[in-house]
Amino acid sequence: MSTPLHRVAALGFALIIGTGGLAACGANDSTKSGSSDSGKTIALLLPESKTTRYEAFDKPLFEAAVKKLCSDCNVTYYNADQDETKQSQQVDTAISDGASVIVLDPVNGAGAGAMVQSAQDSGAKVIAYDRFIEGADYYMSFDNETVGKMQGQALVDAMGNKGNILMLNGAPSDPNAAQFKAGAHSVIDASGVKILQEYDNPDWSPENAQKFVTDQLSKYDPKEINGVYAANDGQAGGVVAALTGASVPADALPPITGQDAELAAVQRIIAGEQTVTIYKPIPIEANTAAEVAVKLANGDDVGSTTDTGIDQSDYNGVASFIFTPIAVTKDNVADTVIKDGFYSASDICTSEYADACKAAGIS
Repeated sequence: MSTPLHRVAALGFALIIGTGGLAACGANDSTKSGSSDSGKTIALLLPESKTTRYEAFDKPLFEAAVKKLCSDCNVTYYNADQDETKQSQQVDTAISDGASVIVLDPVNGAGAGAMVQSAQDSGAKVIAYDRFIEGADYYMSFDNETVGKMQGQALVDAMGNKGNILMLNGAPSDPNAAQFKAGAHSVIDASGVKILQEYDNPDWSPENAQKFVTDQLSKYDPKEINGVYAANDGQAGGVVAALTGASVPADALPPITGQDAELAAVQRIIAGEQTVTIYKPIPIEANTAAEVAVKLANGDDVGSTTDTGIDQSDYNGVASFIFTPIAVTKDNVADTVIKDGFYSASDICTSEYADACKAAGIS
């Protein structure tokens, strides 16, 4: 990716103050937050709920940031449950409900052009959130090829540049997944590591990941699998379940990658069951999206630099804001997700992980 990158950490975290709990709302129904039904309407459409981040972080952070920035803005929320047709209907509903800004994280980025066109024909602006959509007015995401490169490099290093791996990628319909995969392959293919089998998980689900690895264990002895590339933490959890279910001791698991810094993954890292996760500070993304959405709803100039400190660039012809991911290992949990307030030490260091936290110097 040729866009300029910007290291982000705790920027924008103040906007989450007062959000209350991060409990997920119903995934099948739209929800509305705001101070006035007669105000400006911003629609937030997320792709699925199997990945923890969307309803636990993106949704409440975005809603809180909009509320802070715009007293007369309403946010309507929709979750597509990985159903492209359902998401298209949700876009139509948002337009009918008068949304002037559509913040869309598409189930299928390549197939979302018609949704963008429909929204723009109604006079709405479209922000492609986290996944690229050609023709959107704005796009914001992390540097996805770098994510894959970080994962691949961490895996190769942990394996000593030799051995066999299973490779579990994301959904083919997700444009980010292709970028993660390309980044990872650029490192792995140039290394001494061999890919035994590769799998594109159609819905990113841990269940599919577990089944795939279980199936491979009927072909390969566990000792032949020296590492696993898992494109996200949910799949990493499925990998661990499959391997331990095949009697691989938890303290003898091969190196395993992940992404999203899910709490369970950070705990696995502390316990030595997962090698790395890629931390993408969601608040900076959600807060930047909220800032741009509010400016568009108010008819204001977005500007070349956001209040969250991110410069506008260009990605495939769309005005973009690109953020830099961070690799998290046992050595830097305290300096990343804990320091940024993403999790507290008490969140991570439950009774089951108390000894591992103590050994890692986390308390």
